[in-house]
Order: sequence, then C-alpha cells, then structure tokens
Amino acid sequence: LLSGAAAGLLVDLSLYPLDTLKTRAQSSAGFWSSGGLRGLFQGVSVVSLLSMPGAAVFFVTYDTGKRRRLPVPVAACLGEAAACLVRVPCEVVKQRAQTDRLGRRPYRIFADCLREEGPAGLYRGFRSTIIRELPFASLQFPLWEALKALAGPGWADKPATSAASGFAAGGLAAFLTTPLDVAKTRIMLASSHDRLASGSVLAALSTVHSERGLPGLFAGAAPRTAMIAIGGAVFLGVYDTVRLLLSRLAS
Repeated sequence: LLSGAAAGLLVDLSLYPLDTLKTRAQSSAGFWSSGGLRGLFQGVSVVSLLSMPGAAVFFVTYDTGKRRRLPVPVAACLGEAAACLVRVPCEVVKQRAQTDRLGRRPYRIFADCLREEGPAGLYRGFRSTIIRELPFASLQFPLWEALKALAGPGWADKPATSAASGFAAGGLAAFLTTPLDVAKTRIMLASSHDRLASGSVLAALSTVHSERGLPGLFAGAAPRTAMIAIGGAVFLGVYDTVRLLLSRLAS
C-alpha cells in the first residue's frame, strides 16, 4: 500500500507536463487550440490528490493476486480494474482541465460535470479505460517480470533492474496501445451531446480514423511512449525501492 502510493505520486507529478502534451495532441480541437505549450501543469492538483490511492489499490490487488499464484497477466488485469474505480474520475477531471480554454479550476470542472451529467459523468470513459488498461497491463507486467528474471539471481530484485525493466516494458506497451488511449481521451473530452459521449470505443476509433487517418490513431504516441517508459522506470523502480526498505525495517 505505502510502496504503491509513493510510486504513484512521484511518477504522476514528475511526468505531468508530458501527459498534458499527449492529451492535447489527442484532443479533437487539436494541439494548439487545446492550449499548446501553455499551462502544462493545468489540473495537477487532481493528480496530487488521487494518484496515491489509485496506485496503492493497484499494487495491493496485483501483489495479492501473485501471492495466490494467479498468472501475472491475470493479477495485473485485476489490479488495473480495481485501480480504475479511483483513476477514472481523476482522469475525467484532469483531461478536461488540461484542455480547458476557459482556465477553469479542477474543482469547478468537477462541479460542472456533476451538475450537467451527474455522478455517471465522472465515470465517462470507464469502459474505454478498462479496454485500454487490460491489454496494457497484460503486456507491461509480464514483460517487466520476465526482464527482471533475465537479470539473474542477485540482480532481479535490485531497484535498478526493476527500473530498467520497467522502462522497456512500459515503452513497448504504451506504443502498442496508443489507439485505445486516443479513443479513451476523445470519449472523456466529448461534450455531453456528442455521440462519443456514449462511450463506444469502436465509434471513437472510427471517428478518429475518418478525421485523421492512421496517424490520428497514433496521435500523442511519442509523448505517451516517452512518458510511460520513463514512468515505468520511476514507478516500478520506486515501488521496489520502498518495498525493500519497508521489508528491511519490518524485519
């Protein structure tokens, strides 16, 4: 719980500007109309508040699954599904803050969402997030564990090995799942009267492809891949560092 919370907070705060660039590149309004290079920390307060519980829930579920001898992809998927209960409302408010041209504060975006769409509005894109996260987790965590194992005895549990393995696993998984991330972003940013507000991933992918072709499906791939590769190194490296430290203190 503590290791996951520490890792989640550190990685989300340190890589927030890259996340903002990625979100604006995927917005239907276009990168520059969504804010361009201005205000790259818009909405960061939401992440500061909710990144810790989301990451903590993921790792508690993931490690519990592994201890019960579930396959790594299954444990990772269960962890992501549980974390999404916390993560999706955070993502909705954060992404709207990142692309808001009126400069509204996150609490105002939160209040407007509740007033216009009710509590269900905070879970807009829940299905598309799950559809994105499950393939991502199924790729990232088995690859992370496999790369650590390749390091051999004495090295597999070292934080540096965990960080390097997390970098490679996160970058590959991020690039391959970019179209699903584009769909999720478009669904979350759609107005309540837009057909994409229904949450259909196929409709979102079709709309993006018709508007921008194949390059549109990989919009934001560079910052997303860079962000998650670096994030994988920080997130998983910090997680193992704190976990080992707490284990030594407990013994």
